[in-house]
Amino acid sequence: MAESMITDEMRALIGVDGPETVSEVTSTGCRLFARAVGHTDLIFYDRDIARERGYRDIVAPPGFLGSPVFRPGENVETGGHARAKTRFRRILNGGTTFEYFEPLCAGDVVHSRSKVTEYQERQGSIGPMLITFRETSYVRSDGMLVAKMYGSLINY
Repeated sequence: MAESMITDEMRALIGVDGPETVSEVTSTGCRLFARAVGHTDLIFYDRDIARERGYRDIVAPPGFLGSPVFRPGENVETGGHARAKTRFRRILNGGTTFEYFEPLCAGDVVHSRSKVTEYQERQGSIGPMLITFRETSYVRSDGMLVAKMYGSLINY
């Protein structure tokens, strides 16, 4: 049997939160994202209509969880999880799904953290693959969990 690609260093990272990312949900960001992906519901564009429909402000469209706050001079990695070195040089997104609990609206600030939940080894047509499963939690500044993202990365 071949030696496992999953090292002790990697096993130690399972469940460990990576660095926090702070993102802002802006009305411009909501509008641009909604337009880019083809949403036509006016709650993503018009504050008055969003409020008439019971929201606090323009609603962040599905898939838009804010833009990371950039501070010049700081070397901050965003959206990261704790990473271990692998022997692979290539990486591919294996898929992403979202689970929403509360709507995000323009003006919200979101704190997110990612963690590895599992590693799997597979043999593909071009050789061995390491699949990393991760989960990111998104918490509004009032402490409310608003969304979770589940994704996988394929190293080959």
